[in-house]
Amino acid sequence: MRKIALGLILGLISGMSFAAGGGGDLMDAKVDVSDQNSLQRGAKLFANNCMGCHSAEYVRWNALPEGLGVPMETVEETLVYGSYTPGDKMNIAMRGSEASDWFGAEPPDLSLTARSRGADWVYTYLNSFYRDPDASIGWNNTLLENSSMPHVLWRLQGVPEAQYEEVGGELQTAGISIPDGQRGPLSESEYHQATRDITNYMAFLAEPVRAKRQEIGMWVIGFLVIFTGLAYLMKREYWRDIH
Repeated sequence: MRKIALGLILGLISGMSFAAGGGGDLMDAKVDVSDQNSLQRGAKLFANNCMGCHSAEYVRWNALPEGLGVPMETVEETLVYGSYTPGDKMNIAMRGSEASDWFGAEPPDLSLTARSRGADWVYTYLNSFYRDPDASIGWNNTLLENSSMPHVLWRLQGVPEAQYEEVGGELQTAGISIPDGQRGPLSESEYHQATRDITNYMAFLAEPVRAKRQEIGMWVIGFLVIFTGLAYLMKREYWRDIH
């Protein structure tokens, strides 16, 4: 039994590591899907910067009001572009065939990315772009080398440049920095907050009921603690005469 229990624990740990995105030094996204202000900011940034190419087709628009804490009218006015009917999925106008012709591959759907890759991976990815004149799109990423996605948030962050170090006689990227005069309108902390809001929103998209599940879980744990105490007192009462 001990070996079986140990195997289950190791399996859970390895599964969690895989879901977190694997190896590499990842930044802590500090995801909190109960922070509705962050979710609202992230939804706006996601709609304006990501949904030109990426869909979230496993989520319906009418799932947003409760999680974001806004009425459906606000979602329709600020996040939905084009025609909309109740119950529509979060699709985009661009067809997959057109995307393949323009970009060489269809941009992936982002509904479950924060769950499959991990929120820390998403947050690190958004903070790892740098200008690369040798790349076909002019941008590269220290976390995902030769990514086909350009740095769509550069107007907010600025133009990061790669820092290199020599390893085994070869130059490798060791980080990024923004030279003087190339920073965007957001400070470093403000940009990190913006990418954290996007990541938080993507974590919400991956599981819209996550905040409610966590809230219910706390009530369940509280009930189990109280029930365990009552069960122990009952056991003592039943066994008092025997002992």
